Amino acid sequence: MLLTDTGEPECYDEAYQGKDASKWELAMKDEMKSLISNQTWELAKLPEGKKALHNKWVFRIKEEHDGSKRYKARLVVKGFQQIEDVKTAFLHGDLEEEIYMQQPEGFAEDGKEELVCRLTKSLYGLKQAPRQWYKKFDGFMQGNGYLRCNADHCCYFKKVKSSFIILLLYVDDMLVAGADLEEINNLKKKLSSEFEMKDLGAAKQILGMRISRNEQEGTLKLSQAEYVRKVLQRFSMGDAKSVRTPLASHFRLSKEQSPKTEEEKDFMAKVPYASAIGSLMYAMTCTRPDISHAVGVVSRYMSNPGKLHWEAVKWILRYLRGTTERCLTFRRDELKLEGYVDSDFTGEVDHRRSTTGYVFTMASTAISWMSQLQKIVTISTTEAEYVAVTKSSKELIWLQGLLAELGFDQVMNVLHSDSQSAIHLAKNSAFHSRTKHIDLRYHFIRSLIEESKVNLVECADEDKQGSSAKSTKGKANLMNLKTLSNMQRCGSVIGSGVQFIEHRCA
Repeated sequence: MLLTDTGEPECYDEAYQGKDASKWELAMKDEMKSLISNQTWELAKLPEGKKALHNKWVFRIKEEHDGSKRYKARLVVKGFQQIEDVKTAFLHGDLEEEIYMQQPEGFAEDGKEELVCRLTKSLYGLKQAPRQWYKKFDGFMQGNGYLRCNADHCCYFKKVKSSFIILLLYVDDMLVAGADLEEINNLKKKLSSEFEMKDLGAAKQILGMRISRNEQEGTLKLSQAEYVRKVLQRFSMGDAKSVRTPLASHFRLSKEQSPKTEEEKDFMAKVPYASAIGSLMYAMTCTRPDISHAVGVVSRYMSNPGKLHWEAVKWILRYLRGTTERCLTFRRDELKLEGYVDSDFTGEVDHRRSTTGYVFTMASTAISWMSQLQKIVTISTTEAEYVAVTKSSKELIWLQGLLAELGFDQVMNVLHSDSQSAIHLAKNSAFHSRTKHIDLRYHFIRSLIEESKVNLVECADEDKQGSSAKSTKGKANLMNLKTLSNMQRCGSVIGSGVQFIEHRCA
């Protein structure tokens, strides 16, 4: 048997041969019950010239907030067998062609084994499924008085009295937030009447993030401590010695460190480099802005990593080993958006490009962050900082639009930079001789300042601690501002009623 490291079977036979066979059988029956009640297909003879798509069972064990386990089985179509000839179906959501699928393994109808399933509704794995599901859900939400957010089409909101009810959609999981619990319950009833749902109650976990609240202190925490521990165990780093920095200064990574001998290539072929990067990226994206720069650096070499690149990845894992409990903590406070931006100069060894790093906070809590190589080669520190300021200002404008739609208007948000020259350049368009070679798109920041949409100011001295190393070592102190070193400081809670709903079928 080839069970995964979490005990999840890879196929139908493994599910029936394992120690949890009875639990997986119940999970598959539950999935079949949902599909049949939803009239997902009807049995029919396969017409000549048509091919029936194959399918497979996918098994997952989900851990609840109380430590219990929930066994889930999902029937998935092998959509890669479809021919790319249904572009209009994907764009407009209407299935005009007939799609056939073999009967699910282990659940072929007695006496009708020779028949196939003619799909009448979308199923996971079909190329049309994502668009079909979203179109149906979008129509339902707008039909019930909810508005789709222009800044994020997976966010819906409705104003109720003096507050908002907000629903966030991620594939088929939903998170509902709002201060009016009666309106939240009303929305859940309507959703359950239209779709088969499982109401998981007050939100305690979503997408691998643990949600914990303390009403007396007025805090809400997002943590991935359990996920980080699993990642460390998966890559045999659970007992590794911890380090204090995400990536030490002695790592000067480049493509020249990629394998050159057959021995090195054989060694790296056995190293789960891409898998480790993917695991780190998920933590970075959700709750760990402090590893953004480090993960960005090691991810540049995924196509051909070497031993030193792998040592850098293990260094990041060792850092997580010592900071497993670090989390984002939100507090009730003023919802004022504030940004910090920084850049190194030609820090990348291979092409001498600079790196942009920014973080946006609300009441000192990080809500958006990025560390990314710049697309152009800059010729001075000032120019690198200027490009970084423009990049971050675009994110600021998007966040302003999102918050405005949700009722939190932002006026003249502050964007901090530690470069006096870049700030002066952005505020004074007279420096034509110094800026005429810069692409016009990077002057976007000037229009924002002139229109009073952004207030670009220099960082306070306390926020620039450690940045002197940038001038002496050529490395930016990206994502290491005071704001992030104090990640457990405050933020905000939107309302008091936060609910998590899971959609059970397409």
